[in-house]
Amino acid sequence: MAKKRNKKYQKKIGQIPGTVIYTGEKSTRELFIEVFNYDNDNYIEKDFSNVEECFDFRQLDTVTWINLNGLNHVNQIEKIGKHFNIHPLVLEDIANISQRPKIDIYDDYLFVVVKMLYYDANENIISEQVSLILGENYVLTFQEAEGDVFDSVRGRIRLAQGRIRTQNADYLLYVLMDAVVDHYFSIIEILSDKIEDFETDIFSGNVRDHLNKDIQDLKREILKVRRAIFPLREVISRIEKHESPLINRKTITYYRDIYDHLIQVVENIDIYREMIWSLMDMYMTSISNKMNEVMKVLTIMASIFIPLTFIAGIYGMNFDYIPELHYKYSYFILWGVMVVLFIAMLLFFKRKKWL
Repeated sequence: MAKKRNKKYQKKIGQIPGTVIYTGEKSTRELFIEVFNYDNDNYIEKDFSNVEECFDFRQLDTVTWINLNGLNHVNQIEKIGKHFNIHPLVLEDIANISQRPKIDIYDDYLFVVVKMLYYDANENIISEQVSLILGENYVLTFQEAEGDVFDSVRGRIRLAQGRIRTQNADYLLYVLMDAVVDHYFSIIEILSDKIEDFETDIFSGNVRDHLNKDIQDLKREILKVRRAIFPLREVISRIEKHESPLINRKTITYYRDIYDHLIQVVENIDIYREMIWSLMDMYMTSISNKMNEVMKVLTIMASIFIPLTFIAGIYGMNFDYIPELHYKYSYFILWGVMVVLFIAMLLFFKRKKWL
């Protein structure tokens, strides 16, 4: 039976550029919008179910974070895009969840795409697209559904921890991206643990039947993580080099810290790729050694019984005259010879350390 595949690219074939089409599968999610508005002294936190309710925050001088959950509500995305004067191609990219991590620089805002990685209840790695738009005093984020890695950011805003309440929107963008990148470390720790478990199983000789499939699944996980993380280095590099009026030069230092973290994560991922190939070689070598052990036992058994079969074959021939057949003790002598041969060959193989 053929596997059912997600034809997400077919949804966009033949469409006019700038057409907002959701390419994901979480189409039953309800729209949920959360808004944080803050300055050094105060903060406001509200939840909405309609984008029009959060438009008034754009007129304020304080920093506003609008987080929209539910990319299947394309009409709401178009409304918020029209209000914030977002280019139609950006709105199209927001709803298209197969985007590569990237940054698009416009005159009055920056558009960034990152991949948020986490494991689900079945220990399958999930890659969810998060789109971020940085304006003069606001940050817009777009996610497929509720549930993310931004709880620490919310806590820092509520409790005025760190510098977040004293900084501008460019620092908020950094904090959100840093939360995504920091979560990558938990992902690579899990990958490291899985690789160590496989190594332990192989070295201990516990080569279970589905180990090959598990290693292949882990290899696909690592490739998926690498595709999500590797392009993000270019995004941070462009933020560092581009002199945008939206990003204070003092904040660039923090973005460099993200870049350093990404380098560390990518190096670990590359190491894990090499280790996976080594695991595959180790697994195949283990299987080959196991087969060789079986073949060695069978070969020794065959070698022992070849001379015995030869003797039995000679005296089992139907000739009329075989002198030994008429001797009184021929049967016992033949058994004695065969037993002596059997023991002698066992001792010989033992001495050669083949047994």
